[in-house]
Amino acid sequence: MKKSVVLIICIMLAAITHFAAGDAVAAPSQSHLSRDPKVQAARGLIKQRRYFEALKLLHPIARESKGRADRTDVLFLFGLSAIEASRRLPPDRAKEKIALLDEAIAALRAILIEKPGLVRVRLELARAFFYKREDDLSRRHFDRVLAGKPPKAMVANINRFLRIMRARRRWSAHFGFSLAPDTNIGAVSDSEVIYIYDLPFRRDNFEGESSGLGFVFWGGWEYQHPLDKRVRLRLGADVSRREYEGSHFDQMTISLHAGPRWWISPNTEMSLLASARQRRSGGYVHSHEIGARFELERRLTSRIRLSGRASIHARDYERDKHFDGSQLDLALVGSWVLTPTLQVRGGFGYAAENPESRTWRNRSRWGRLGASIALPFGFTVGANAELRSTDYSGGWFPFVSDNSSREDDVRIFSVSVFNRAFTTFGFSPQLIVVEEERESNAQLYDYKRTRAELRFVRQF
Repeated sequence: MKKSVVLIICIMLAAITHFAAGDAVAAPSQSHLSRDPKVQAARGLIKQRRYFEALKLLHPIARESKGRADRTDVLFLFGLSAIEASRRLPPDRAKEKIALLDEAIAALRAILIEKPGLVRVRLELARAFFYKREDDLSRRHFDRVLAGKPPKAMVANINRFLRIMRARRRWSAHFGFSLAPDTNIGAVSDSEVIYIYDLPFRRDNFEGESSGLGFVFWGGWEYQHPLDKRVRLRLGADVSRREYEGSHFDQMTISLHAGPRWWISPNTEMSLLASARQRRSGGYVHSHEIGARFELERRLTSRIRLSGRASIHARDYERDKHFDGSQLDLALVGSWVLTPTLQVRGGFGYAAENPESRTWRNRSRWGRLGASIALPFGFTVGANAELRSTDYSGGWFPFVSDNSSREDDVRIFSVSVFNRAFTTFGFSPQLIVVEEERESNAQLYDYKRTRAELRFVRQF
């Protein structure tokens, strides 16, 4: 697995130079301009802003464009005409407007599957999503256009779109599901023997690693109610559930949050939220948490975003009361869109748990780095690496023979791949493979696991 991660990263880095050269702000390549008289006539109609007439000429050509040398030009002109035609329809023809935008999205998406570096095509796709009010997708593509270093006038126009989307945002929702095979569902050690004073003792009721095929679901929603020009009240909920055969490994988390969001500047916003969580394990309530969360987001440049989070919660366990206590989490993460096809993500954080039992009090530090790149023929590949170190307080005899503190190091490597050409209702199947290993100085706390997820992710 580690070799696979390195290989994927090398492929990404080797592709940067090639794709960066192709990420120029321009219309589709001049070599693909059509010589078809009907397409040329449609181009002339577009210049005269006679978009409905252009669509009549382009529609049958675009529908049969597969295999044509001028396919990029035909689809681009068709998509542009459909977008502009939709904008000229009156409000009482909303269904026709959406139908035109869907046709534009399909045409522009077909171009980007084969040639993800065409920035002008991506710009029109971002506009199509904007007019359709699918703001998350629109924002994602505008960010990639900005990575192509467009002219200042275009940057100003994109920033105007981004401000409008931020101002009109009210409801947002997300959901997803995946199949999740796992070689070690409970993340347990495969050691059956513990040594105490160099004498071996066999574990009672030892079951060892347990593998299985699970189903994972996650989702959430949020509503933002305007309190002022710069202040919103956020109300939201999230839920995640992981199920395996046999309820012992089932997990479910439900969380709620509420609080104000302030827009400090056009590039900075922060939120202060009250939050509550309930965790269930094996069909039973595991713990309750209540606390507060602070969030800060800052757009440093047109291509770099940073976000910070600090939270503190009081955790109350239903059964294991010696685990009751506070939990602190601090994180700083960022994303850098290097080119319209390449994005790098990273972050680091700190966590502290202070239960009543001194033995289980711990401090963790973690760092994460990953990248994803859109390749020709519709493929997008990604790789991530994460390292986490945790130190426990108190003595850990007999697990640590000299009764010193427990120390864990966890390494997580993952690779992912999906093809943007394979979609159903806008979702593409994504395969993720993860290798996780924990090394500990405490006996019976080492483990290895390999898990996979077949996710269905929203594209374009």
